[in-house]
Amino acid sequence: QVQLVESGGGSVQAGGSLRLSCAASGYGNSRYAMAWFRQAPGKEREGVAASDSDGRTTYADSVKGRFTISKDNAKNILYLQLNSLKPEDTAVYYCASGPERWPTWLLLWASNHDYWGQGTQVTVSS
Repeated sequence: QVQLVESGGGSVQAGGSLRLSCAASGYGNSRYAMAWFRQAPGKEREGVAASDSDGRTTYADSVKGRFTISKDNAKNILYLQLNSLKPEDTAVYYCASGPERWPTWLLLWASNHDYWGQGTQVTVSS
């Protein structure tokens, strides 16, 4: 059974940084893709960044140049480095994953992931 556990959220001032982590278990030797999504109050869940099993990445336009997704394949941990944070980045951030079957650019679609973490809150104050 695949499990995803996020950590690293918190409260920061605008311009600050955070690093989110997502520990994945249950995949064994299977190839899988992973992604970060976020959902702000009253808004739909949106894809933020994603990585396939070979490390190819894609980002939402709103976070390009500020956020960086990376993976530690040995530890099965996905990271999201959030820099130059803005109040509009405030949201619950979710880790998502699924067996690799989509091109990288489709990994920002929530429906293309089978497994989800519980979410971690990121709050950015002005």
